[in-house]
Amino acid sequence: MNPRPYFNRHIQRWQVVLELGRDEEGKRRQIFRNTPKSKNTKTEANRSGLQIIKELDAGIYVEPNDMLVRDLLTSWLEDVVRHRVAARSYDRYAGIVKGHLIPALGGVKLTSLRPDQVQRCYSKLIDAGLSPATVHKVHAVLHSALKHAMRMRQLSRNPSDDAALPKSRRREMTALSDKQVGKLLAAAKGTPVATPLLALVTLGMRRGELLGLTWPDVDSDEGRVSIRRTLEESSAGVTFKEPKTARGVRTIALPQVTVEALREHRKAQCEARLRVGPGFNTGDLVFPGADGEPWWPSNFARACRRVFDKAGIECRIHDLPHTHATMLLRQGVHPKVVQERLGHASIGITLDTYSHVMPGMQEEEAEKIDAGLRASLAK
Repeated sequence: MNPRPYFNRHIQRWQVVLELGRDEEGKRRQIFRNTPKSKNTKTEANRSGLQIIKELDAGIYVEPNDMLVRDLLTSWLEDVVRHRVAARSYDRYAGIVKGHLIPALGGVKLTSLRPDQVQRCYSKLIDAGLSPATVHKVHAVLHSALKHAMRMRQLSRNPSDDAALPKSRRREMTALSDKQVGKLLAAAKGTPVATPLLALVTLGMRRGELLGLTWPDVDSDEGRVSIRRTLEESSAGVTFKEPKTARGVRTIALPQVTVEALREHRKAQCEARLRVGPGFNTGDLVFPGADGEPWWPSNFARACRRVFDKAGIECRIHDLPHTHATMLLRQGVHPKVVQERLGHASIGITLDTYSHVMPGMQEEEAEKIDAGLRASLAK
């Protein structure tokens, strides 16, 4: 296969044609390429043909197309993302595409997208007030979509590969002190979230895991609760799904204070069912909404924020499992136990997340080593 340059008198341009044989129907397969106006020479036409051959051999040749970046992003969301991620994750992807990427880059021809355009997009997002962490998420979405375009032979390289991203610091979670936990639980008394907040603090569960619990998951006699699913909210509604990782399916030992609170909670729930009728809480949920149906996580969060405000504590629901883990580590509980209670995929995640708790623990261990050595040397 050799490039064949020739001069097209109709357009007054040099072109190159490559013969690729015939397809399954016997039709000739050819690739044509015009030289740019600034380099309208036979030499350039021949060079262009050799470059095409190189790309064909490397499997990265891209047929000329008029697809826009918005077309790629829209089809990628519909044909790929929708089938690979949970509904809530899809909402996040779609929000980034429609809110940031399409307005900034949607009208650019896909094969003409340049790294400097991607970089300028990120710069404008930062200037508009987006946090570095959000820009990182925007980049992750764009990079994934462009990588898909490469797999589909719509791009020969990923223009976002070389983008310089802003420095992003992971937001530190807040661990409540024992005093703050006491204030929080006191403020929650008499509210619908009193027992749920106690469970979050004493079990280290996530919000979706808590709202997905059913009474068959709770063994009050043995003092254990099994986490098998999580409740997720998205634009499609609420759905139950399995935890993200195998470690997410786990059994947690219940403190006695939580056992007693759950028994009282179930007693009150049974009384409510007698008043309302057998149609109340047909899913046998431990923490249903007021109507007996699954408690929407966003509504649950709002109820919790009212308690946080009443207690005068700056806190997020995500901080409560963090508080649970921090309390355990400070009491000398092995990180492996903390990993199992929180459902982390590996102990490395636990150690990385709670490294700020370790300095004090390391000082205690150093003192123990010092005391042991001194005792040995004194013999």
